[in-house]
Amino acid sequence: MGSIALKVINLKKNFQSISGHDVQALKETNLEIKKGEFLTVVGPSGCGKTTLLRMIAGLERPSGGEIFLDGEKINGNINPKVGYVFQEPVLLPWRVALENIEFGLEIKKIAKAERKKKALEYIKLVELEGFENKYPKELSGGMKQRAAIAMTLITDPVILLMDEPFASLDAQTRFNMQSFLLRLWKSMGHTVIFVTHHVDEAIFLGQRIIVFSARPGDIVYEREINLDYPRDINSDCFIEIRKKALMELGFGNE
Repeated sequence: MGSIALKVINLKKNFQSISGHDVQALKETNLEIKKGEFLTVVGPSGCGKTTLLRMIAGLERPSGGEIFLDGEKINGNINPKVGYVFQEPVLLPWRVALENIEFGLEIKKIAKAERKKKALEYIKLVELEGFENKYPKELSGGMKQRAAIAMTLITDPVILLMDEPFASLDAQTRFNMQSFLLRLWKSMGHTVIFVTHHVDEAIFLGQRIIVFSARPGDIVYEREINLDYPRDINSDCFIEIRKKALMELGFGNE
């Protein structure tokens, strides 16, 4: 982890309400993320977490401020250097897992034999061997999300944005996916921004956590998490970070 992968300067976002009034979703936000860093973002619904990701990805235009990815200014268009994993796996139902994972390379006009070879490597990487010829409806929730992650990573993004990717999973599958994601991140070293509503998940995964206030979103807490992986959720440091984060979210007192 070293140089800056992403820099956000005075970034803000306003939406227009049905009545025609401006609604501020995100206050002026400043943020730097190092290459290879795993950053987690937590906050209440409607605080601008997803809006922040969408602006980084070029799916939303900022109302003000600037975003630089790998030193280049993001101009508000969809950015091919950004990988985006959504809450619900975005898979094509008429394609088997292997074909879904190949899809990004197909769009890039990569030769069929080459993209199949690479997709098979990613099938192994995300632990889906034996399921490469299964359709999405034949896969479990965790398997579908792993396929979606592979589908995103195979295009070699500079940064991976993850918008509550495990929210719809049961508790056991969610824990398994958290452990899987950490293994994947350690082996590949991608820069990750992971959005979640769950404070424990944010602390369990991230090297650094930031907490957003309710709308308009503003960073109210930021903390480096100097804990070894795998993390003990009952350790004194984990509990102390959880307590502070929850307090900033409006739960409990000093």
